[in-house]
Amino acid sequence: MGNADSKLHFRKAVIQLTTKTQPVEATDDAFWDQFWCETSTTVQDVFALVPAAEIRAVREESPSNLATLCYKAVEKLVQGANSSCPSEKERHIILNCTRLLTRILPYIFEDADWRGFFWSTVPGAGRAGERGIRLDADMDDDDDDSRPLAESLLLAIADLLFCPDFTVQTHKKTGPDSAEDIQSIDSCEYIWEAGVGFAQSPPLNYVHDLNRTELLKLLLTCFSEAMYLPPSSESKSPNPWVTFFSSTDNRHALPLFTSLLNVVCAYDPVGFGFPYNHLLFSDHREQLVEQAVQILIVTLEHEAGSAASAALQAMDTPTSPPDMDEQEPAGPNNLFVNYLSRIHREEDFSFILKGLARLLNNPLIQTYLPHSTKKIQFYQELLILFWKLCDFNKKFLFFVLKSSDVLDMLVPILFYLNEARADQSRVGLMHISVFILLLLSGERNFGVRLNKPYTLRVPMDIPVFTGTHADLLIVIFHKIITCGHQRLQPLFDCLLTVIVNISPYLKSLSMVAANKLLHLLEAFSTPWFLFSSPQNNHLVFFLLEVFNNIIQYQFDGNCNLVYAIIRKRNVFHQLANLPSDSASIQQALQKKKKKPGISRTSSTEATEAMEGSRPAVPAEPGTLKASLEATPGIDKITEKSQVSEDGTMISIPHLNSAVTTADGGGSTIELLCFQVLSWKTKLPLQTIMRLLQVLVPQVEKICIDKGLTDESEILKFLQHGTLVGLLPVPHPILIRKYQANAGTAMWFRTYMWGVIYLRNVDPPVWYDTDIRLFEIQRI
Repeated sequence: MGNADSKLHFRKAVIQLTTKTQPVEATDDAFWDQFWCETSTTVQDVFALVPAAEIRAVREESPSNLATLCYKAVEKLVQGANSSCPSEKERHIILNCTRLLTRILPYIFEDADWRGFFWSTVPGAGRAGERGIRLDADMDDDDDDSRPLAESLLLAIADLLFCPDFTVQTHKKTGPDSAEDIQSIDSCEYIWEAGVGFAQSPPLNYVHDLNRTELLKLLLTCFSEAMYLPPSSESKSPNPWVTFFSSTDNRHALPLFTSLLNVVCAYDPVGFGFPYNHLLFSDHREQLVEQAVQILIVTLEHEAGSAASAALQAMDTPTSPPDMDEQEPAGPNNLFVNYLSRIHREEDFSFILKGLARLLNNPLIQTYLPHSTKKIQFYQELLILFWKLCDFNKKFLFFVLKSSDVLDMLVPILFYLNEARADQSRVGLMHISVFILLLLSGERNFGVRLNKPYTLRVPMDIPVFTGTHADLLIVIFHKIITCGHQRLQPLFDCLLTVIVNISPYLKSLSMVAANKLLHLLEAFSTPWFLFSSPQNNHLVFFLLEVFNNIIQYQFDGNCNLVYAIIRKRNVFHQLANLPSDSASIQQALQKKKKKPGISRTSSTEATEAMEGSRPAVPAEPGTLKASLEATPGIDKITEKSQVSEDGTMISIPHLNSAVTTADGGGSTIELLCFQVLSWKTKLPLQTIMRLLQVLVPQVEKICIDKGLTDESEILKFLQHGTLVGLLPVPHPILIRKYQANAGTAMWFRTYMWGVIYLRNVDPPVWYDTDIRLFEIQRI
């Protein structure tokens, strides 16, 4: 049968289903087999030939026929798993059923009355029923426990993902009598790729990759029921599909987790590096990697509190084989989270980190031939995976920070931040990137690693500078704040908190970075900006804390910053003498109407950008984006820790912060007057004022005595200066460490599913269905 005839035959079967007014018996195999036995249709064909309107029509007008179609399709998958799909015809049926279920499931989920259908039991479909869906061949026939259709489907998918000659390489000689039985094989011997816990790399087989990809797409569709529930941080009910699939009921949980992780981290999109090779050859592995990383991040979703404690508990627990000792701490019930939190070998950590860094750096690759190298598009999913690795496995986090390898992650993250800052469709990417840096900055080693010189020349539209990775971070953060779009303003607190956390360890800021910090202070400390919102004073407090940390703990190498502070000393004097009477406040607020945002340029800095860079551009009109939940304030997502003399962290309980706000949002001048007085007296200006008091006369004197006009001579003088014994007693170092909560968990869930929705466009699995977790909007 030709392909066109096959499509026509399939379309006729669909029309028959939608026009039948009477229920079709489940035993009418001649009718139901039309959908999977006699057709040769791709997943794109299925989406085109089964329109959304017709699925909804069957759902509303012939519900029993839709139910039977789903049941029969799942039954075929279970039969295929039980028989190990020895023939080409059986594999053909499996793929057709997989594509059909991928098409139908979203329309089951969008209707609240249907959502429980897959979790109901079908008569005669017991766990070991003679005529129904039979999963466990060894179970006694008198065991009449019924298994919901969803469980049968998930277990069949798991089996089929390790089906010899269909999704994995067989270990036996070919032939009809030597087919391997899925139910008896040890799937840990069939892991898809070498890496964590597996040494052999099976030969690439593009047919196996394609079959895995289709099954994983169906699995992801099963998990996507979460998209059809409204966002609620109070909701404690986990995704039942993920819960079951990641439980001990799934005997393939460990090999599948390992297969997914290894396939992602071993993938090299550049391959042998021949120019334009991606245009000459199809890369079926890339499709598999995209689906694998999406399945990973969905299955690794876990309640924030229990995940954190489980990860910490697992730090002292070695990685275990499938038959884990019952005496060991159980850890989380989600086996994917459990296994991830137990990875502990350095060679495994190195494999994961190098793999993620290679992929995240791929879009940064520069070549002389335009578009000659493949550029991956799934970097947002990789960032979510990296986040989960650091959050659930603290040993991995410490490994990342142990060497300068962390900088291989930092540079691409900063690249994405700079590139996306003007694009409103990529606000989620901005947030996840900043959250990762906030998490890393809570550890001392991150600040220390940033002192490594930045010698790469990744083209970015930022000022050319010679300095360290810390300079790069500060310059890009300054660009985000001064040149990003307005929806990024909630991130300002996070950006400055990262700089505060790293500031005690920064040995030598460049002049460019120093000027950027002073420019931010100058912009944030103008009266009209300070008085325009009760939270704006936080930004000034953060910047003053940065300067104090560097002066008290890293004065010797930071002559550039000291010089910049001296040059901009008027900013500090104006801040110390900030007017707090009602007339001055009213006058300052009048200026706000003339100044819609903070100053967009720095008068002290040339704006020459790196060679080969392109400016950040806004999204093109019509670009789709997924809405996001609001992120909690910085005080809700961090907890303060004080660094003791031996370097250990001591948690500080939440008290009333020195940065205070008043209820009512400062709606009246009287309230503003009170509020200014409450925080103005707490501005930490003593160290800076003392520095200015000592050094300004010295600098002025040397300039007059020697007739200096060249700033290099002044810098040389400051470089050899000292303030030992002249400054106030050093304050304790305060680090604000990221702290997960229900609000951030909800934000991550919404962001993750929004990314998955927008990335799965061929076929468009969820397009035009009634999504409730987020809204799809056009720019």
